[in-house]
Amino acid sequence: MSPVANVLFVSAENAVRSQLAEACLRHIGKGRFNAFSCGVPEKTAMTVSPVALEVLHRAGMPIARLSTKSWEQFLAPGGTRIDIIVALDGATVHSHPAWPWQAHSAHWDYPPLLHTLTPVSNRVQQAEQTLHSLRRRVELVMNLHDSGKLRREDWQGIGDASPLVELSAD
Repeated sequence: MSPVANVLFVSAENAVRSQLAEACLRHIGKGRFNAFSCGVPEKTAMTVSPVALEVLHRAGMPIARLSTKSWEQFLAPGGTRIDIIVALDGATVHSHPAWPWQAHSAHWDYPPLLHTLTPVSNRVQQAEQTLHSLRRRVELVMNLHDSGKLRREDWQGIGDASPLVELSAD
């Protein structure tokens, strides 16, 4: 069996998308992956969005361990070594720091869900759709992992219509 990989999901504020991804991978990937999430310094939210917590609760995914974090926490000496970094928006793909490890990176693009003029009920529906899409991607990762066919470079194209492309080592 493959060693447990540490996966970091990055979004600007670490309030909705990256929290959904972390909770989903933690829930589905028990024992196969360690899931983490973080945001951009000075943009990281103070708390996890109530919308994210509601959607995860409805989906039966644990929320007790979720908290917002800046990527500075992962850059600190002695911090958790990350194997795979998944950026969940275009801004974090290009603005992230030079990571201290030889992690592979992927980009799963999702629109922001936190700052919107739409009613809360619509934001919940958008977050549910995002979680559904993330869950589909995570299930594909799990199926490849369980079959012994998952390669680090496969993360980029998981659930995407585009062909798989090789990941960059940061």
